[in-house]
Amino acid sequence: MSDAAQPTAAEVRAAAEAVKTALDRHLAAVEGRSGEDDPDVYEAFNELAAAAEAYDELLYDSYDEVTPFEIPGSEDGLPPYTGPAEPSALSVLIRRDYAVVEPQRLIAQAQRVADLDADTAVGETSEGGELGGSAHAALGVLFGEFEPDEIASRHKEFGLEEGDSTLWVTASDELPDPGEWLDSPFDAADPQRVVCRFDVSAVFDEELDDGLDLLSEPDLEDDLEPLDSER
Repeated sequence: MSDAAQPTAAEVRAAAEAVKTALDRHLAAVEGRSGEDDPDVYEAFNELAAAAEAYDELLYDSYDEVTPFEIPGSEDGLPPYTGPAEPSALSVLIRRDYAVVEPQRLIAQAQRVADLDADTAVGETSEGGELGGSAHAALGVLFGEFEPDEIASRHKEFGLEEGDSTLWVTASDELPDPGEWLDSPFDAADPQRVVCRFDVSAVFDEELDDGLDLLSEPDLEDDLEPLDSER
């Protein structure tokens, strides 16, 4: 145990009482639930989870003991959902990262677009319609011409290499007013309102490869007896 900021016995006792209270509230909510997605049950569950986690931490800090409770958490590390049980609106937040690995290919593809459509690169090209070797201008041309999904599927053609990407679906009570969030589109993203999310990362492939390597260890293969074809 650390000597820093040790909880008092009274704090541990208070945390235990909070768990008992949360248990009673959760049971009452379950007994009186109005349907499968009753928000009162969901809220009581989250309160019980938070109380149990707080008690477990204080108990360990004070006495080096743990509880037998295991609070289920989401696999993607999101906090418990606290959004509306029946959302009236939703937002889809997407982030995709790319490395510019072939700048000349990027510029060449953008120049091809600019040559086909004189209006595509207005303000981004020189007087002769040339991009002038600017990757910044090339990105503006390509993302102005192609949808993000098309760039994602054709990224190698544009000299790009995929990095991590994620998509969040968040719930809200009502649709924001037109133009309300355009100046800061991602500031209002609330992890506790995420209904579902989809992540793509090379780290997942590395974890899968590690698992396959374990399965192919020589000592594991040596333990397998060959089939007797004459049996």
